[in-house]
Amino acid sequence: MTVDDIGRVAVLGAGNMGHGIAEVAALAGYEVTMRDVEQEFVADGYENIEWSLRKLAEKDRIEESPEAVLDRLDTTADLAAAVTDADLVVEAAPERMALKREIFAEVEEHTGEGTILASNTSSLSITDIAEAVSDPSRVVGLHFFNPPVKMDLVEVVHGENTAASVAEKGAEFVESLGKTPIHVRKDVQGFVVNSILGPYGGEPAWMVSEGEATIRAADAAMVHERGYPMGPFELADLTGIDVGYHVRTEGGIPVPPIAEEKVEAGDLGRKTGSGYYSYEDGDGADYEPDDAGDFDTLRVEARMVNEAAKLVGDDVATPEAVDTGTRLGAGFATGPCRRGDELGLDVVLAKLRELQEATGAERYEPADYLVELVEAGRIGEDAGQGFYEYDTGDGPGPYRLLNYETDDEGLLAVELDRPERMNALSTDLLDEVADLFRSVDTDEIRCATIEGAGDRAFSAGADIGGFADVEPTDVMDVTPAFEAVNDFPRPVLAKVDGYCLGAGLELALACDLRIATTGSEFGCPEIRLGLIPGGGGTQRLLRILGETRAKELVFRGNRISAERAEDWGLVNRAVPADEFDATVEAFLDDLLSGPPVGLKVAKTVLNEGDDASLAAALALESQGFGLLMSTDDVVEGTTAFAQDREPEFEGR
Repeated sequence: MTVDDIGRVAVLGAGNMGHGIAEVAALAGYEVTMRDVEQEFVADGYENIEWSLRKLAEKDRIEESPEAVLDRLDTTADLAAAVTDADLVVEAAPERMALKREIFAEVEEHTGEGTILASNTSSLSITDIAEAVSDPSRVVGLHFFNPPVKMDLVEVVHGENTAASVAEKGAEFVESLGKTPIHVRKDVQGFVVNSILGPYGGEPAWMVSEGEATIRAADAAMVHERGYPMGPFELADLTGIDVGYHVRTEGGIPVPPIAEEKVEAGDLGRKTGSGYYSYEDGDGADYEPDDAGDFDTLRVEARMVNEAAKLVGDDVATPEAVDTGTRLGAGFATGPCRRGDELGLDVVLAKLRELQEATGAERYEPADYLVELVEAGRIGEDAGQGFYEYDTGDGPGPYRLLNYETDDEGLLAVELDRPERMNALSTDLLDEVADLFRSVDTDEIRCATIEGAGDRAFSAGADIGGFADVEPTDVMDVTPAFEAVNDFPRPVLAKVDGYCLGAGLELALACDLRIATTGSEFGCPEIRLGLIPGGGGTQRLLRILGETRAKELVFRGNRISAERAEDWGLVNRAVPADEFDATVEAFLDDLLSGPPVGLKVAKTVLNEGDDASLAAALALESQGFGLLMSTDDVVEGTTAFAQDREPEFEGR
């Protein structure tokens, strides 16, 4: 749904970011004009959008045809023509302050006072950019992440003079694109995500420069021991070592010697074939779990938590915004505020003071807000208070990777919340699933749903890095999370939209019902890693599909479409995306209005009977039938039938 008073959007720039922003705006229903300085640049951007839309259509990820979306997209090399009738202008030019000011000054000449002027800058000051126009109150930062079509996060950056209404309208626009906005309420260098990424990459670089660690040890420890998606040096090679170098030099931040050496040598990472790792003559980022050694991960994380405390304490962003930003924008499994509360803020503060005393380096200076929290006894999760408040009772949650709520009708809606990792199942996430389904009060619950956050996956499988330190004997038993879902005394429905692979498929199999969009894909890729499904997948597939098809999925490791999954009986329904919600609602209507006790007994008999002999299964069925005959729900059901009305079951 579009924002009411934004009808036409102009995007200035047709490069990777520009054409991506133009595409997501057109997909959301806006009339869009994409402009660049040369017609050939515009043509290249348009071709990239065409290609992307075709791929999305092939995967059934868009509700319209590519042609319908493209009908809303105009292109031009004329700036005046692009912006004259625009309600919102998004500048996505190269990161040069002089160029951006020049563009904004010219845009102001051709737009009315009600037009919002936004910059997609990732590092330059919105306040400084806004100096180019006579009314800086209508200038805001909308920092999309690359690639805009896939990345869910947008930082809404307030310049010193940005009107609150303009920032709110920018956030509404972001939400209308199906993206997640976070407010960066002060125009600080690096905004939120890059402020946290600074010490993530910088501290290991100092440690290596000073001979206290190796590159492979840093990457291995941060990935395999702490669960980050990519090692700091591997990440620098991917983004370009020169990028971080220039950000630091422009911001007056000391540059670690190893980074300076790489830039001076022209070894900038993947784009030059060599950086911290060799990509032409070597195997690239080839670190292994055993390389971690005794690398001091707390030293790195303490600085990240400290940076988060600066952002929160200075009212730049809330803890929720900081953590959401780093999860969606950087792919972190846990944001630095949550991580700090887990580590203990007193532990973090002690580490910073130890490092400051030993080195005298300014970068270890504790944030005032961190000191305030610790002195107030708000030291984290164990204390019940830190950056966040914690429920110390016996009920479920609060969870870091799992969202849930129960509505008035008795629906427990559960969401796997790792969209940046396609909802991959880490040990922490599986523990949260198990805890929720075992500890939630079922008295007011009639059924449950499980779905994945974002628009790409139910769950793309196990987070392999998160299992690096698990002992083999610890994973030989069926994962408790799958059994908790399977044994939950209410029907559980899996809402599958996107990838449902490996452990994600095993979680869906543990549910009682499965509904999928036709663009979804199912599979057991474990065999390609030399493994087999380990969360009950082999046995549940065997019982649901039979030997022939179960062995095909497990042995070949290939994916199958949702349509084939429906044909095989793996899912109950496979429907187009625009019919998905209605189909789910139809199932839920029946489950929510059904007899809670009857559904509980039915689930028990079906599950346990599947593993028993026919005679034993029939005995279970008979016992269940007899038990239900004494319930109030059966009286209500038979009475309603006789009176030709809908029954109102109360679960008694």
